[in-house]
Amino acid sequence: MPWRTESRREIAKLLAAAGAIAALAAGSGPRDWPTFRGDARQTGAAAEPLADALEPRWVYEIPEGVEGSAAIAHDTAYVGGLDGKLYALDLATGTLRWTYTADGEIKSTPAVGAGTLFFGDGLGGFHAVDARTGKRRWRFEAQAEIVSSANLGGDRVVFGSHDQFVYALAASDGKLLWKFETEGYVYGTPAIDGERVVLAGCDGFLRLLRLADGVEIRRVAIGAYVGASPALDGRRAYFGTFENQVLAVRLADGAIEWRYEHPQRKFPYLSSAALAADRLVVGGRDKIVRALALVDGKELWSYTAQGKVDSSPVIAGQRAIVAASNGTILALDLATGKVVWSFDTGAGIAASPAVANGALVLGTVEGQVYCFGPKRAGGA
Repeated sequence: MPWRTESRREIAKLLAAAGAIAALAAGSGPRDWPTFRGDARQTGAAAEPLADALEPRWVYEIPEGVEGSAAIAHDTAYVGGLDGKLYALDLATGTLRWTYTADGEIKSTPAVGAGTLFFGDGLGGFHAVDARTGKRRWRFEAQAEIVSSANLGGDRVVFGSHDQFVYALAASDGKLLWKFETEGYVYGTPAIDGERVVLAGCDGFLRLLRLADGVEIRRVAIGAYVGASPALDGRRAYFGTFENQVLAVRLADGAIEWRYEHPQRKFPYLSSAALAADRLVVGGRDKIVRALALVDGKELWSYTAQGKVDSSPVIAGQRAIVAASNGTILALDLATGKVVWSFDTGAGIAASPAVANGALVLGTVEGQVYCFGPKRAGGA
């Protein structure tokens, strides 16, 4: 049963204490969630399924709230706060390992690679931080807020900014390798597929850039503001728009293969899609979570939540993990859309789930970072 709002903070205290002596169920080894959508193509698909029955293992409180998603690497969850600090939390217990203070609030998700965390902040600072110690390695200055999360391709880190540029920096020292000017804010996270960077921005275009030098390979007119991050399957890019549509764009030639639009409910999409073998799952501001066929965009099922769904779903095995703005976290059956599990945090949610090593990590706008794991035998 959901836990109610009035008991949340007392529960958090109990779980924090319990988490110090109870580890998550052991698996065959960690499967990381090192970027906003789990991988460079931004598929939103976890490497392993989650248990059908989940329970909170720990809760950690971050002042001023959380809007960005967690990254999980090895045995640590990394979460940025609106207080301008990046937190490193032990995945098994929730114990704080270190904090790093940025220049402004952190809404982006850190990208983890080669022992380094890369992320931007609300004042335009882009930071590289040692993942083990929390010490700064280097810092780069963009000209406006960074909400776009970083992505990693080879020896470079790529991200967007509200200064209308996409940047590629050397991961080793932060040297600017190239920057590409768009015609609007870059809110979403660039996807990387081999030597291509795929970006959908607020200027109404889907762009393919060459990872090596930032040269534009292709530009596709979408005719709509795009705040979501594109998900790639190697053949197409999938994303929703603020003109109430979900699109599939062929990467080879820029052709729009299909558009989905509900005939009555005209609401925008900020949620980024999660990809399975034959379908995508995406949330909408009409409170509806939809599964669409990859081949033609046909709606396979829909589920109506109790709040808008700007958070981006994650597919874990045969489940779609979804968070609604009213604070409800859901596991939906991927085949049917039926609810398998739910939990009420009692606080709003803007962040997206992160799933790795049998754990689900998600923060709320009131600052509670939850870690869920398999329900223990004999639990209530």
